Amino acid sequence: MKEGDAGVLRRRGARVEARARQTAFRTYVAADRRAPVSELAGQVLRKAFPDHWSFLLGEIALYSFAVLVLTGSFLTLFFDPSMAEVPYRGSYGPLRGLLVSKAYESTLDLSFGVRGGLLMRQMHHWAALVFVAAVGVHLLRIFFTGAFRRPREINWCVGVTLFLLALLEGFCGYSLPDDLLSGTGLRTANSIVQSVPVVGTYLAYFAWGGPFPGTAIVRRLYIVHVLFVPGLLIALIALHLILVVYLKHTQWSVPGRTNRNVVGQPMFPAFVGKSAGLSLVVFGVLAVLGGLAQINPIWAFGPYVPDQVSTDAQPDWYVGFLEGALRLMPGVEWNVAGHTVMWNVLLPAVVLPGLLFLVLYGYPFFERWITGDLVEHHLCDRPRDRPVRTGLGVGAVVWYAVLLLAGGNDVIATTFQVSVNGLTWIFRAAFFLAPVLAFLLTRRVCLALQRHERELLEEGEETGEVFQALPGGMSETRRGLDARLRHRLLVREIPLPLEHPGPGAPLRQRLRAGLSVWYYGERVEVPATAEERLQITGRTADPVAGGTGPAQE
Repeated sequence: MKEGDAGVLRRRGARVEARARQTAFRTYVAADRRAPVSELAGQVLRKAFPDHWSFLLGEIALYSFAVLVLTGSFLTLFFDPSMAEVPYRGSYGPLRGLLVSKAYESTLDLSFGVRGGLLMRQMHHWAALVFVAAVGVHLLRIFFTGAFRRPREINWCVGVTLFLLALLEGFCGYSLPDDLLSGTGLRTANSIVQSVPVVGTYLAYFAWGGPFPGTAIVRRLYIVHVLFVPGLLIALIALHLILVVYLKHTQWSVPGRTNRNVVGQPMFPAFVGKSAGLSLVVFGVLAVLGGLAQINPIWAFGPYVPDQVSTDAQPDWYVGFLEGALRLMPGVEWNVAGHTVMWNVLLPAVVLPGLLFLVLYGYPFFERWITGDLVEHHLCDRPRDRPVRTGLGVGAVVWYAVLLLAGGNDVIATTFQVSVNGLTWIFRAAFFLAPVLAFLLTRRVCLALQRHERELLEEGEETGEVFQALPGGMSETRRGLDARLRHRLLVREIPLPLEHPGPGAPLRQRLRAGLSVWYYGERVEVPATAEERLQITGRTADPVAGGTGPAQE
């Protein structure tokens, strides 16, 4: 290229760039005159984001949901939710000529006939598993660190609702291919719906469009899966992010961070760059899983036939606890006024998950009632500083793990050549005992860690250097803690237990005081000077002027 031509190209490029800048500036001015663009942009760009790894769990859920939307949009173009039976004439030879539903046929065509279809299917399935797992672990992080306390109770309820909708969305998508595995899951769901007293049979008949297997369930689940639940998820995710921006993040207690400020990285460019990198990692990992790790091979299961069921049939992990609960419940049925009450299905599959989510929704308000705490909290609790809460959380995780394992009792029995009945009784005992043992052990571990920290504050940390005195005795040197570690050990919020109101007080007050003593009665006091206690009070003080709260340690 000649030098003159290069100069012309540079001038043209400069003119195009100048016009683009001018157009962008005019667009910004026009928008700013009609909406508070400058104010909102300034607030968002100045927002401080925490830099601790545990706060990235919510972003993993967000980006896996983005993969779900993108891959699901692709799959929607090719999937047919019809239950009408047609002879299969696709490219998968072993099933050619077999009568299958159009839903099953279109899923096979997606897997073998559409370019990139199998990759999209498997990425979609893996993203669903990661999304539910990330939401669940994110909720656990919020629970163990006390980030659900005032003023974030509503956002906690939004997160629990997101988790519930994620379970529903996963089950609906899992049931669409009409293969033998998903059909077995729908058979279980039909029994669960029918177990609802009085109205169960009517609900099942309406949902399935007639007696099982019906003709309408897949089409209706498809609408729920691609329209209703995704719309609710998108709306709740947007609400959750708005509340996060408005209420600010919680933060770990380190020097410079108090209950009255927010310290972190600015949104632009630090957080944007880090978050963009994480999004690429999530997309990449899900693409690798979708391309290399086979999941849900419906061609191996075959089409659903109502009188058949495959062995080793296991649902996705997030509904595995329901399968386990159904397997552990003894066969108990009552006949009341001509109505059959199937306790063996109603209790484990309707009452149990209902109680689980009722507890999740109500826990922030329950703990606030016990403490009488009206203070806003922006500092994270360390789990060891709240032994009872941490023990309850670990007990719930162990309880869930027991049910998940019980859902595969036949697989475990076959693999290890043990009695499936014996395993069932072991899991029944573990259902009641394992969470209690986990709670007791966790609480003792938390208190032991607190005692260890008190020893560090009193004596300093070990140096590893051992000296022998002239008389022959051995001793070890210790050094004082650095300021950052000492701050982390001292600055904590542990409410004092409520005083007992006396035997003549109402039962509600006595129950509240008893629970408060159970929660906060057993404690390890930290050796802090009067000046340090004054500094702790200042760092944990209520950020709202005039706020009140319970006495703190």
